[in-house]
Amino acid sequence: MKLTGVELRRISMPLVAPFRTSFGTQTTRDILLVRVATDDAEGWGECVAMTDPLYSSEYVDAAADVLRRFLVPAVMAAGPPTAHAVAEILAPFKGHRMAKAALEMAVLDAELRTEGRSFGRELGAVRDRVPCGVSVGIMDSVPELLDAVDGYLAEGYVRIKLKIEPGWDLAPVRAVRERYGDDLLLQVDANTAYTLADARQLARLDPFDLLLIEQPLDEEDVLGHVELARQIRTPICLDESITSARDAAAAIRLGACQVVNIKPGRVGGYLEARRIHDVCAAHGIPVWCGGMLETGLGRAANVALAAMPGFTLPGDTSASGRYYASDITEPFVLDDGHLEVPTGPGLGLVPVPDRLAEVTTAAEWLTG
Repeated sequence: MKLTGVELRRISMPLVAPFRTSFGTQTTRDILLVRVATDDAEGWGECVAMTDPLYSSEYVDAAADVLRRFLVPAVMAAGPPTAHAVAEILAPFKGHRMAKAALEMAVLDAELRTEGRSFGRELGAVRDRVPCGVSVGIMDSVPELLDAVDGYLAEGYVRIKLKIEPGWDLAPVRAVRERYGDDLLLQVDANTAYTLADARQLARLDPFDLLLIEQPLDEEDVLGHVELARQIRTPICLDESITSARDAAAAIRLGACQVVNIKPGRVGGYLEARRIHDVCAAHGIPVWCGGMLETGLGRAANVALAAMPGFTLPGDTSASGRYYASDITEPFVLDDGHLEVPTGPGLGLVPVPDRLAEVTTAAEWLTG
């Protein structure tokens, strides 16, 4: 499969409502798409880096730069690449996992389209649809939060995740649990907002029977999570701390987590995400698929990943309408709390040309 060129395309996608976490508020997603062209097919990748380096050290301008100057030239110079060779080709370049993931995703999409195979089949999906949760941002008040949760449950979401931070944790969790009862699948996500000194406060969440607390401490504080796990009953899930299968194995061995959130962009791609799934499955650790406010391109691949056997918890694979009034692909629509796994070649869908053109802010074509 010979690459004839790679397009880097920037799009601007307004959110249906502001999305607030402990590290900031988003109203619009500035997204970098990667399109690879081959002799036989095209493939699409989506970079999940944000505008600012707040969730991680990566940000979208840097992703575009490293792709343009280093990653794309390396892959094109390597000759006809297979998707499984992309990670090895790019290994000399340190970090930039989100950029690498987008390029690998595009090459894998093109390869699978050429061969007539789907992402789900390639990754090892065992289900034709997956249960969906929704991530609820930090609100200005508890009544506003309850109104939002009311709406998501009415739409059919089977799990609620509340973003939390110091000063917005106990009250919102208590309010949601009291209104909806113990049967609601409920979890919280701190996005590294706490320190080990907050262990007593986090322990106050234990009586609410949460599925998990996601990434309470700094991403580099793995040993802090080990100690926190000794002080609270709520299972700890690691997100930002896990960037590879090796990280996952180490965290599990240390006892730093009981659950792992797998975000393909954060770990360098869907093939590494599959390796993390396999490591966790071998250790009896449940995994679920996190979200990064993806368009339909990234959502298609995430849904395929979430259909693997070890994904036993509902993920953040929400419907397109959760974030975007109009997606760049045909929208993913919730059906009885689930999304269908695409079965067509590659991702199983492509951007709608008119919609893609409407949101495009820049595009450049790279050749060898």
